[in-house]
Amino acid sequence: MKGDRLGTPAQLAATATFVKAQVNRYGRADTVHIAEIRCLWYGSFHTRTVRVILLRDDATDTGYDLALVTTDLDTPAHALITRYAWRWSIEATFEEAREHLGAGRARNRTRNAVERTTPFALYCYTIVVLWYATHGHHPADAAERRERQPWYTTKAEPAFADMTAKLRRTIIAARFSPIHAGQPTDSEIRAVQHAWAQAGLDCAA
Repeated sequence: MKGDRLGTPAQLAATATFVKAQVNRYGRADTVHIAEIRCLWYGSFHTRTVRVILLRDDATDTGYDLALVTTDLDTPAHALITRYAWRWSIEATFEEAREHLGAGRARNRTRNAVERTTPFALYCYTIVVLWYATHGHHPADAAERRERQPWYTTKAEPAFADMTAKLRRTIIAARFSPIHAGQPTDSEIRAVQHAWAQAGLDCAA
């Protein structure tokens, strides 16, 4: 049913045979070393066979940099590592949707409301990114953010916070469109300036 205990991932790595492989992850192709062990994880999967995939970046290392457990017995290990790397962008999306759009903060009680609120927030996330990619992006956006907040010394690409801030400014400016005959009042101008400042504070936070 169980067999002898194989030990922790570190103990497995100490005796496992690693082979060189190339994996695509985080937008680049990396040469790594991978080992596979087929075994049982009785406490979690009972008698279902699993694969433990160990990855190390440095061939001279004796430990491991990543350990994965999967019930997929057929997909090559390098492909599974690529799939795992995809997860980072998904998790980043969830975090940004919670932080900037309030996803997951609603105090819903009915089933329909619970099932609709978070998907709606993710739809809004998608709309913001698509708007920025097709209409809002400017090559100087990242440089402008570095100028306003110089502690971002290595910032090279706009973040979702930058996209939402720019969309807010665009929506506010559209409310005071110059195509109308009248000119904005002093209070309206101050309201726009306050909103711009608040958008910058929201991004910094």
